[in-house]
Amino acid sequence: MRTHVTIIGAGLGGLTLARVLHVHGIPSTVYEAESSATARAQGGLLDIRDYNGQLALQAAGLTDEFHGIVLQGRQAMRVLDRDGKILLDLPDDGTGGSPEVLRGELRQLLLDSLPAGTVRWGHKVGGVRSLGDGRHEVAFADGTTVATGLLVGADGAWSRVRRLLSDATPQYIGISFVETYLFDGDTRHPTSAKTLGAGATTALEPGKGIMAHRERDGNVHSWVMLAKPQDWFDGVDFTDPDAATTRIAQEFATWAPELTALITDGETPPVLRTLHALPVDHRWDRTPGVTLIGDAAHLTGPNGEGANLAMYDGAELGRAIAAHPDDMETALTEYEQAMFPRSAASAAEQPDLHEVLGDDTPHNLINRFAEN
Repeated sequence: MRTHVTIIGAGLGGLTLARVLHVHGIPSTVYEAESSATARAQGGLLDIRDYNGQLALQAAGLTDEFHGIVLQGRQAMRVLDRDGKILLDLPDDGTGGSPEVLRGELRQLLLDSLPAGTVRWGHKVGGVRSLGDGRHEVAFADGTTVATGLLVGADGAWSRVRRLLSDATPQYIGISFVETYLFDGDTRHPTSAKTLGAGATTALEPGKGIMAHRERDGNVHSWVMLAKPQDWFDGVDFTDPDAATTRIAQEFATWAPELTALITDGETPPVLRTLHALPVDHRWDRTPGVTLIGDAAHLTGPNGEGANLAMYDGAELGRAIAAHPDDMETALTEYEQAMFPRSAASAAEQPDLHEVLGDDTPHNLINRFAEN
């Protein structure tokens, strides 16, 4: 009898794993704390790379569906200085290997590909414990429990499942984002919209920057990046959106108004995103009956790889289980021995945010694009 796989977390990694298992006829259940698929916004654009994320979707049998949600033209990249002067302007000529999709649409695509009832919403994990012999029990906040012979933590940065394997805790990396949206930018915010390229636009100086993405229907998703300690952000009252916006905008007081308007004209309350990471070489000893994928296993600062790696982890774990359906320990060993060096190499190869906001910015970023 094939092991029923218990997956904690209905993010992109957990759903990709469930889908690949389904393709191979292996049952799984995904437990998610959120009350429904629409309980909260799912973030902005993702560039799905041809060397990991797209391969995961291929393993899931969803390549055609993926191409149906790609936003054409969004691989364009523009780099500005603080005065709005264009330093680099790369068009999307259709040959790039990282087409852009909205995270929420990609998540819904994966959800729609699973049998009804695979995802159990409203199941917030309260604790996990070993039952011995490779079995584990998951206790939920509503008082229910589930016992399983194969537990996968796809539960992100603050994973509860990780505690079964590792004492590692994500640490603040010294940089935070502040996020907001401008809706129908071309019509309602034409000056700022005209400043932006067709895809992603960044304006950077040492220690700070503004980044914006064009999404669907002319909407603009923007982020402020600030290299500040956590206690600096503790001094900003994000419960008062106007006061928080004013305080953040002060850090860019000498910048071009069409850039600062991406902050001050925001139509959603500014949301603070403090960034954390696990050690680059994070790994654990093989523990029967349990493993991790995605941010639960190898959380890093934003570098364009997180969602791709989570999906690739899910696909690779699913394929390993399918290859060894009667020997879960061989499957988990095979998966982890490949995943550990893969995630460490990705973290080392991608630009670190401290490099992006370093003393040589934005020229270091421009040089990197020129090399590619």
